Amino acid sequence: MWVILESHDAVKTINRLPPSEAEKYAVWCAIVRQSGPHGLRAIKSFHDEKLKGKLAHLRSSRLSLHWRVLYAVQAHIVTVTVESVSPHVYRR
Repeated sequence: MWVILESHDAVKTINRLPPSEAEKYAVWCAIVRQSGPHGLRAIKSFHDEKLKGKLAHLRSSRLSLHWRVLYAVQAHIVTVTVESVSPHVYRR
């Protein structure tokens, strides 16, 4: 069983997600809790991938063409930390 921690900024965005993306995020969370990041990679529609450059420590999953979940995996404590849920812009 995996634990999902959401940053303060991520929670604020999650609470304002459009209904279809909020539903997809709930499915994303259920998969992560049950199977971890490996479960996400098995479902092609999430397009789960490791990022490059300044965000190389994060992974990205697609909720829709517009929305992404950026998260970090801490395997030694079986935790997924959601850094942000945002439109498809990877600049900080």
